[in-house]
This record gives sequence, structure tokens and C-alpha cells, in this order.
Amino acid sequence: MNIEHVSDTARWVAVYRAMESERPDAHFRDPFARRLAGEQGEAIVRAMPRGRQMAWPMIVRTAVFDEIILDCVHNRGADLVLNLAAGLDARPWRLDLPKSLRWVDVDLPGMVEYKAEVMAGERPRCRYEAIAADLADPAQRDDALDRAAAGSERALVVTEGLLVYLEPDDVGALAAALAARPAFRWWLTDLASPRLMQMMQKWWSKGMDKGSARFRFAPAEGSTFFARHGWREAAWHPTVEDAHRLRREPRGMWFWRLLGKLQPKKKQEEFRRFAGNLLLERDDGV
Repeated sequence: MNIEHVSDTARWVAVYRAMESERPDAHFRDPFARRLAGEQGEAIVRAMPRGRQMAWPMIVRTAVFDEIILDCVHNRGADLVLNLAAGLDARPWRLDLPKSLRWVDVDLPGMVEYKAEVMAGERPRCRYEAIAADLADPAQRDDALDRAAAGSERALVVTEGLLVYLEPDDVGALAAALAARPAFRWWLTDLASPRLMQMMQKWWSKGMDKGSARFRFAPAEGSTFFARHGWREAAWHPTVEDAHRLRREPRGMWFWRLLGKLQPKKKQEEFRRFAGNLLLERDDGV
């Protein structure tokens, strides 16, 4: 499937952003996505089982992340967006961001260099900088976090499509490192359930388990996993509900929504927690 390193997934998702951007009713426009994905991204999607059919959750995630990021910047006073494992995200160039906002991408040197090359000549809408660092190395991670936090009072941290590839202990270490820096007020991430993890492993593990892009993190306790590391849930955005709102749900989803309404409340909540996007806020009482 041509996915041997977690960085390859950035090209995969960029194709989905291009697909949405080219629709007449697009929820976002990313004019750089096709260029950033390149032929390798197209090849990944062509070779992947259910490649194009599974675009919808990634498109929904992108749209919901856009909404939450803009809300934190315009309504909550975020002065910094720190995008960890930023991949090929082009939000600093495509979102309506204030010029005074500081946006910091952190990713592996190869990804930072590739993105800078492709985006050369394009002007970001805010104060943009990129830090090359391996977040799997605690020393490099902490140095990047310190550099980003300097001068910020109300920062939003973004980890889009990252945590699912980390071991639970590594997610806990990252959560603790973020909580140790008072500037980091919010944390936006996506979160899978164990049931979704099983489905993804069934569909895609044959092509992904050989490299670093293996699926690893889907805590049974959901967002409460982060509580012991200094974070609490501020908002949960179920993917199925946002897909319905944005009219991007797959065929047949109406049946599962109807079936869900007939289930006990506990089962309905499990359905809402199957997959979604999570906004955390620091819990200074921990």
C-alpha cells in the first residue's frame, strides 16, 4: 500500500482534502492539497482498500478541526497554534487567521523540508514558523515545546491524525509534557474507540503493520485517559453526528442512526463515542 512510514499518511489525507476542495459544495478549500499530496499520495489512495470510500471521516475531521481552531483563535483568544506532527496541513495559508497569530508546525526534518519546498513562494496569513524535530525523542520534543511556548499565554495544541500511531505510554508522556507548560491551554485531537481500531486493523493493517504507521492508541476509557495527565474534556464532537450535519455521511448511515435511537442510552453513548474529535482543556487542579 506504499505506507511504510507514518509521514506517508500525510500524503494520503492530503488527497482527501483535494477531493473535498474540488466539490462545488466543499466545506473547505485547500488549493495546495493536490500539489502537496503529489503522485505518491494518489498512488496510496488508489492502492488502499476502500481508498476513496473512506474519505468521508477524514474530510469531516478536517472541517471540524477548522471550526474549532477558528473558534479558539477568534473567540477564546488563542495567541498560538502549535501543530504537532503537522504533516502537509496548509491551514496557515488557507484559513482566515489574524496576522498577529503565531502558528508553529513541528514535524520530522524530511517533512518540514518537503513542505517548505512545495509551499515556497506562498504567503501564510499569520506568523508562521516550522520546527524540525522527532517527537518520539523526549529531548527533541521538550525542546520544541519550550521553543513554541516561549512568549505565549493562551496556546492551542493540535495533534491531527497523530495519537492513533503512538503507544499509550507515549501519549501519556506527551500529555504530561504539554500540561507541564502553562501556556498550553487547549488541546485538539481525534480519538478512536477500540471497536474502530479493530475495524481499521482489519481493513488496512496488512499494508501498514510493516512500518511505523501501525495503529496503536484507542483507549477503552475514552477521553478520561487524559485526566491523570492534567487534561479534561471540554467538548466531544462525534464523527457520525458531524458527518450528518455536514452531509458527508456514507451510504446507509441513516439506518445505523435510526437503529441507534432505538438502543438504550448506554448503547447510544457508545455509538457517539465510536470515533470523534476531542477538545481538551488543561485541568490545573490535577
